[in-house]
Amino acid sequence: MHTGGEPLRIITSGVPMPEGRTLLEKRAYLRDHADHYRRFLMFEPRGHKDMYGALLVPPDDPEADLAVIFMHNEGYSTMCGHAIMALGRYALDFGLVVKEDGETPVNIQCPCGLVRAHVATTEGVTGAVRFESVPAFAYKLGQYVETRDYGPVELDIGYGGAFYGVLDAASLGLDVRTSSTRDLVAAATHISDAIKSQIPIDHPDAPDLGYLYGIILTDGDSGAPRKPSANICIFADEQVDRSPTGSGVTARMAIAAARKLVDSGEICEFESVTGAIFTGRLLRKTKVGPFSAVTVEVGGRAYYSGSAEFTYEGDDPLGGGFLLK
Repeated sequence: MHTGGEPLRIITSGVPMPEGRTLLEKRAYLRDHADHYRRFLMFEPRGHKDMYGALLVPPDDPEADLAVIFMHNEGYSTMCGHAIMALGRYALDFGLVVKEDGETPVNIQCPCGLVRAHVATTEGVTGAVRFESVPAFAYKLGQYVETRDYGPVELDIGYGGAFYGVLDAASLGLDVRTSSTRDLVAAATHISDAIKSQIPIDHPDAPDLGYLYGIILTDGDSGAPRKPSANICIFADEQVDRSPTGSGVTARMAIAAARKLVDSGEICEFESVTGAIFTGRLLRKTKVGPFSAVTVEVGGRAYYSGSAEFTYEGDDPLGGGFLLK
């Protein structure tokens, strides 16, 4: 499937169930003891450096209909909004959840927590998906990092299921709509390295969530209705999100709320490098440890792109996967 051009390879068989009592334990087991499955499915020659995947596992949250382990070119993420949109449709179309008229709730346990999705259905055909984020918050506002190429750079850090550094591309002499992807990726990587070396990141509830996942370069706008804010998200190992990034939209909305740029109930729009649009809406206020937080509703649409079966031959020297950078 894909959401705004961002792929999601849903693994339906062939990967043994990871050991562990909880979802985080299963994720850790896959990472530490069975990572060859991720490389096999995400890397070339079966994938590419921007491939994204999802392994469905039994939930340990009693409210969840299914649980998911996300994977990408570097490892395993904690949250993925574009995948939630795809999995919402998939859960209904493949009978994991009974389809209802109008809109069907699908509760998906993610490493960051329970995400409640709602899948629109018209005459039995699934369509648009909206989901309620885990509590999101602004972690740092107006933070400066020292960089070799750009001098001191101001940015915000927000959490929307994963931590993102967010800044206006113009502050780096770039335009998120017209600059080359190569230049945007290089700049984002430079900023990511600076943040990781200068700003400790901790999640108050779960140490496993306390790390910088990606950088979001924006056009400097907040995504007012009918005026989408363009952004590009570079995450993991220089992986480029083709979609507006669901957890990134959540983080951007949390930052906008902290800066009082958006009101409760107001719908904002965010545009990706492919022109795909996600919506974001503030639902309610909450708390995460010492942080004032918000719950955000994110909306978009995923599409089916095909099915495949992958084979490994024991004498294939490249069969385990490789990446060209």
